[in-house]
Amino acid sequence: QLQASGGGLVQAGGSLRLSCAASGRTLSTLVMGWFRQVPGKEREFVAAISRSGDTTDSADSVKDRVTISRDNAKNTVYLQMNSLKPEDTAAYYCAARMFGAVSRRPGAYGYWGQGTQLTVFS
Repeated sequence: QLQASGGGLVQAGGSLRLSCAASGRTLSTLVMGWFRQVPGKEREFVAAISRSGDTTDSADSVKDRVTISRDNAKNTVYLQMNSLKPEDTAAYYCAARMFGAVSRRPGAYGYWGQGTQLTVFS
């Protein structure tokens, strides 16, 4: 089970850290990803991290503004977002992948948490 948290209302230019806590399975066995979605649009890749944390990937639209990290001892994955823009407004979802490497495809992830809403206002 994945539990995302940390969303909220943030002014443009601000920062926020999202968290995703995993239960029922050791996090170190999972590739983790963050995706976001706005109503009427497809779910969009944001960032992903390998099981050990030594490989990360992030979308070009956020590459210079986000950092994905993980603390396997705490069974938690984080998404640090800086210099937030109104276009970052979305529901953010964490996802887990049991097999394979870091991926940008939502279909590659078999486990999803509920979304946490981030709203950025100017």
